Amino acid sequence: MSALLFAKGLLLGLAIAAPLGPIGVLCINRTLERGFWAGVAGGLGTALADASYALLAAAGFAAFATLLATVSTPLSLAGGAFMIWLGWRGLQPSPVAAAAKVGARDLIQTTAATFLLTIANPLTILSFAAFFAVLGLAKAGGLANATVVVAGVFLGSLAWWMLLSGGITLARTRLPDSFVTWVSRLSGLVLIAFGAVAIGSVVVNLI
Repeated sequence: MSALLFAKGLLLGLAIAAPLGPIGVLCINRTLERGFWAGVAGGLGTALADASYALLAAAGFAAFATLLATVSTPLSLAGGAFMIWLGWRGLQPSPVAAAAKVGARDLIQTTAATFLLTIANPLTILSFAAFFAVLGLAKAGGLANATVVVAGVFLGSLAWWMLLSGGITLARTRLPDSFVTWVSRLSGLVLIAFGAVAIGSVVVNLI
């Protein structure tokens, strides 16, 4: 059970980190300008922010597990629908975002700056709340299970930024716009799949 939850958290971390918004473009630029570790430092800030929001969502579910267990079915349906909506947004064509602007000069400042930029987006915690509902943590309960998911989210997000920075370092070139589009679509499909499975599970249980 723990291994499955960790794998789901890992996949979610990858799916949420992959779409290349302003912070992603910033990490790419920092990698090109200052090398691999500069890009990873920016990604680490984002991964820490993702894990922080996931932890907040987990703590909320753990604290109100008894209450939430009574409404686990509508929570799963709502969470699944929200995940599908997030995925649908990722499938829509959109222009490549401009890089976020930060004045950080060293690795620690870069990590802190991207952490603050990511944590300032309140939609992120809604995403994690929806995912925790989809996982059925309201019914299963337990801070231990939630912590496993949070660890997976952090490592999944960080793994994406390390892969991206490593690829950019080796290629030493900017990614084409088509790469950004296809990554966004792939992460969108992953989120839609999670949402569809959640809703399908609820329907099967009700039949």
